[in-house]
Amino acid sequence: MTSSGSPVLTVRALNRALLERQLLLRRAAALPVLDAVEHLVGLQAQSPTDPYYALAARLDGFDPEELSGLLASRDVVRIPVMRSTIHLVSARDWHGLRELCRPVVERAFHGNQGKRLGGADLTRVAARAEHLVAERPYTFHDLGRALAEEWPEYAPQDLAQAARALLPLVQVPPRGLWGRSGPAAHTTADHWLAGRPAPAPVPAPGAVLLRYLAAFGPASVKDMQKWSGLTGLRTVADALRTGLRTFRDENGTELLDLPDAPLPDPATEVPVRFLPQYDNVFLAHADRARIVAPEYLHRVWQVNRAAPTVVLDGFLRAVWRLDRSPGTTTLVIEPFEKIRTADRAPLEEEAARVLAMAAPGDAHDLRVMPPGD
Repeated sequence: MTSSGSPVLTVRALNRALLERQLLLRRAAALPVLDAVEHLVGLQAQSPTDPYYALAARLDGFDPEELSGLLASRDVVRIPVMRSTIHLVSARDWHGLRELCRPVVERAFHGNQGKRLGGADLTRVAARAEHLVAERPYTFHDLGRALAEEWPEYAPQDLAQAARALLPLVQVPPRGLWGRSGPAAHTTADHWLAGRPAPAPVPAPGAVLLRYLAAFGPASVKDMQKWSGLTGLRTVADALRTGLRTFRDENGTELLDLPDAPLPDPATEVPVRFLPQYDNVFLAHADRARIVAPEYLHRVWQVNRAAPTVVLDGFLRAVWRLDRSPGTTTLVIEPFEKIRTADRAPLEEEAARVLAMAAPGDAHDLRVMPPGD
């Protein structure tokens, strides 16, 4: 229940707190890429280039080849964790986050493909899949076909999804490398990371929620559940309560926070930033009003697909895309409302930064469309 004596945080106060913790009030000047990935508790990565744009918005002097190098050296991996979606996480973090989110991944499978595999011995399916991907990485298409040789009565795609749910499968390079491409091929994290230092021990759920608050707080229990995909976190949060601060939002919802986490002045000016298609700054709360006005939510999220967005005065107020033609790349911005005069020059500067990273060999153009729905 909400404590009536807790201080109230306005939407703008929550916005500034979120942006501060997300490294979006100012680019971090001396934070290593790997440390940034861990501070953010991973980066959503179902679109392979998203982590690069996410870090470019947050780290001063970010070089995409550095993140590519971490993937190639196996210091970071691409694996389904929170919300059962692909995230880029550190090799130290993968095991703890995968174990925490195992119920989420398995629930998504059992609620869908698992219904069609009711007669299959899933333990045997997982063991066979583990043997196959230890020999070489498999795409889900090829893995499903290989499994269907032993279980021909089931659809290959369902068998492949059983392997995804029951095994800690990572996508291996060249998938996810900057400027390169490759199929989404998988092996187990244990096989991919064999010979490296052991991952950190599996943390208690409460320890992960504290990391969530450091990167996304203040937040409600519903926010924590939205971010992770887990249910039943009220008990976990209650066990942490004595060491946390308590606030309320303007609707009376209780928000929990770390005792020493920053709460910037709500009037703090925010730089223009370009964010990728799927950025956890948008996906990590049940109530997204702290980052996008409700009337613009449909511009950012349609059906089950997000758009790349532009932060203007702290909120998502535009979407963007890259239009490519031979020799020229155009960054197209579609604002939801009139752009403030104060943001026009910074918008052009940030657009130039994005274009320089995305298309270094092309001529660059910027097109700002008229605002509207």
